[in-house]
Amino acid sequence: MSAPVRSIARLTICAALALLAACRHEASPETSASAAETAAGEPRAGRTSGVSTLHLDEAQIAEIRIETATPRAAGDVIRTTGTVEFNGDRVARILTPVSGQVQDLRVNVGDDVRRGETLFVLSSREVAAAISDHLASQKDLDLAEKTFAMTRDLFDHQAASRIALQQSENDLAKARAKVAQTAEVLRVLGVDETAAAGGTLLSRVRVPAPIAGTITERTITNGQFVSAESTPLMTIADLSAVWVQADVFERDLHRIAVGQKADVTTAAYPDDRFRAEVARIGAVVDPQTRTAKLRFVVANPKLRLKPGMFTTAALQVTADQPAVTVPAKAVFVEGGRSYAYVQTGAAEFTRREVVTAPADADRVRIARGIAAGERIVTDGVLLLRARETDGTQ
Repeated sequence: MSAPVRSIARLTICAALALLAACRHEASPETSASAAETAAGEPRAGRTSGVSTLHLDEAQIAEIRIETATPRAAGDVIRTTGTVEFNGDRVARILTPVSGQVQDLRVNVGDDVRRGETLFVLSSREVAAAISDHLASQKDLDLAEKTFAMTRDLFDHQAASRIALQQSENDLAKARAKVAQTAEVLRVLGVDETAAAGGTLLSRVRVPAPIAGTITERTITNGQFVSAESTPLMTIADLSAVWVQADVFERDLHRIAVGQKADVTTAAYPDDRFRAEVARIGAVVDPQTRTAKLRFVVANPKLRLKPGMFTTAALQVTADQPAVTVPAKAVFVEGGRSYAYVQTGAAEFTRREVVTAPADADRVRIARGIAAGERIVTDGVLLLRARETDGTQ
């Protein structure tokens, strides 16, 4: 390349570098201005700080309610999960004391029965034998009474010996004991002694319902032969009150006592609260989960709670220290965080992030964010949120 050409190339490169430096110099004022605006804190859409100040006029302030946050002995809530179970004190399992054939089976699973209602009739040779023994003992007693009366009369007229009188008296005592024994056997079998004395129903015995409730299990059919075993033929449960068995952490045991009230909810009826009471606290702690069993008795008037349902129980307990509590509707959630509006001036309100914990059914405990003595909006939060969303300050 010749010297003139190299000189032209150098001049071209120098001119390009000079032009680039000039462009950078002209752009720097705009960049500085933008940074200054950002540092000045000019309001921008989509703020992420969670702090916003609103100004309301008198008419708008009249539409909201403001309360002073004060510490109080707030109730705390212990929540635990559990399962609905049959009330063990209101369950009857039907067994038969003798072998026999099931007849006149009248109930099925799901049927409601009254106490004393006949469930089925059992035809049994053992029942017939027991009735026969009772009838025979009754006749022996009649004969023994007549023999004793006659022997006593003969003894009074010196026509019988004292040994004969004592023998007849002994036979009478044995006959009475035999009648009492056979009568007790009939009572255990559920046989009416009066009907047995008449010689009717010599092999059939009715099996009644010992309690009122619902048939929850049935393992027999009509005509089936059953034996006297420990396997229940039927199960009757009174579902007007059920148990809820739950687990509670050992750290909370000192705050729970028998008789304490609780609210039970289920996934099937999420808007309904079932009143419950602690009936028993477990005697042992599971070494793996560090929990103890807790048993609730729950009223179930409409039979909506079904054994096997999963439940959540909330126990109201007294907090260890007084705490600031506010109505639950004073707190709202946005972006996974909780906020409340605090009055910071006569007509000025600031949104502030808070940390809450359950207190009772309609209040929450403020763990952080609001101090005692501060005034907060407890009603009308939606109005302030609407103004904040519209950008009206």
